[in-house]
Amino acid sequence: MRALAAAAAGLTAALALVLTVTAIGAPAGETSPKPLLTTVPEHPLDGEAP
Repeated sequence: MRALAAAAAGLTAALALVLTVTAIGAPAGETSPKPLLTTVPEHPLDGEAP
């Protein structure tokens, strides 16, 4: 019976957290117009003859 009560308490807490985050909503902001400039490291075997 204790396990059932603990599970119910955990589900209640999780549901309360989800509803709180939903009520607050997403933060206001904008995405950057500039693309991310990333590079891929060269493979160690590139440029070598087989």
